[in-house]
Amino acid sequence: MILSIILLIIGFLLLVKGADFFVEGASDIARKLGIPSIVIGLTIVALGTSLPELAVSVTAALKGSNDIALGNVTGSNIMNLLVVVGLAAVIRPVAVKRSVLRRDYVMMFLMILLMLGTAAESFWNSGNGEISRLDGAVLLGVTAGYMCRLIRTAVRDRVAEQFGITRPLPVSLLFCAGGAVAIIGGGQMVVNSATDLAYRIGMSESLVGLTIVAIGTSLPELVTSVVAARKGESEIALGNVLGSNILNIGFILGTSGVIHPIGVGMENVCDIVILTALTAVFFIPLWQKEQVSRITGIFMMGCYLGYMAYIIVR
Repeated sequence: MILSIILLIIGFLLLVKGADFFVEGASDIARKLGIPSIVIGLTIVALGTSLPELAVSVTAALKGSNDIALGNVTGSNIMNLLVVVGLAAVIRPVAVKRSVLRRDYVMMFLMILLMLGTAAESFWNSGNGEISRLDGAVLLGVTAGYMCRLIRTAVRDRVAEQFGITRPLPVSLLFCAGGAVAIIGGGQMVVNSATDLAYRIGMSESLVGLTIVAIGTSLPELVTSVVAARKGESEIALGNVLGSNILNIGFILGTSGVIHPIGVGMENVCDIVILTALTAVFFIPLWQKEQVSRITGIFMMGCYLGYMAYIIVR
């Protein structure tokens, strides 16, 4: 058991540092190629901080640990929304543009509804539901369409910018490759050790995915958004969360589903319903005030503590 805990911690460290190196290398390459910074932030940074979820969910899907794969995505999205945004707002109120809410927040909500519809429909019809390969392909297709539209809009509206690079191109490529290797290795270690711990202490795979794994794989989003908030870059803090949550469902869950159908249980449906309700509720103060205030941030973090208590008791 001690060995499993040590491997779990090492796996998390590899995930976080691997994502950090990948983002740095990819951002340098993107700037070298003249890609606009807004596209870098909404795509590469969001994808880079979501790579731990991708590594864990795909590895779990390949091993048949379906509850970890689905619980990881759902739990990470709830943590990103409540803890990452909430803590960033406590540090400094997060300004929100209504254009971002209309495009990205609404898209995040639609992706959650699509996940809920896919999970609930198959569950209620057969009592033994799953996110099939076709469902996964649909999620991937919708995400690809959104990303293409986002890139086209950014390129069309961009202004002249100066693009630089902080390190030689071969070094940036090495950062990307090394980060990817660390993420893949870390993902395997996290899934193996977390599953072993679950069996040893009597926790279900679903609970492990919603708590230990979800928190660990959300660390890159948390670090990125907190640093951005401290530097006054509130748009990066919120944009990172919105982009990551969209990719978690569309790209990560979609990829996992295409690789191996993901089983859906009643608890999974309940957690997705909670995620849907939280996303809808917190849209109201964001739209009215065009910011996430410190009070709202504290309330968000309180909601997360309540959710954690609920799933542990459950």
